[in-house]
Amino acid sequence: MQDDQKKKLKLKVSAIKEGTVIDHIPAKNLFNVISILGLDTINNQITFGTNLESEKLGAKAIIKVSDKFFEDDEINKIALIAPHAKLNIIRDYEVVEKRVVEIPDSITGIVKCFNPKCITNNEQVTTCFKVVSTDPISLKCRYCEKITTASQIRMR
Repeated sequence: MQDDQKKKLKLKVSAIKEGTVIDHIPAKNLFNVISILGLDTINNQITFGTNLESEKLGAKAIIKVSDKFFEDDEINKIALIAPHAKLNIIRDYEVVEKRVVEIPDSITGIVKCFNPKCITNNEQVTTCFKVVSTDPISLKCRYCEKITTASQIRMR
């Protein structure tokens, strides 16, 4: 990419003074990440881009959220759908901390059980899974004990 093209790309996404940048999200998973983190319901300034060039992912997405700093458990939820995501914590326009998402030991309330007969799919019961494998990811339902694999994961 030529220098003038890089400058134009940088101008399209302005810097934030305070907040969080989530980078290295697979482009196809951008809106799932927005939903999981509840970004579709907050009033903070949010900038996102998708189908950006990435050597690792081919096409990636990025989210910038002004004046929002996420708790570890919030961020680790995205590891289910964006296991290589990186977080940059911004203070006074400078990156003060970099973090990598991690898959938590248990997942509560964000993934549907793939078993149609599971109580969580038939009554108002919050889902809860134990992570039994991270590569590839597989989740064991607390209620029906069925294993949900990566290809079966659906967000609630």
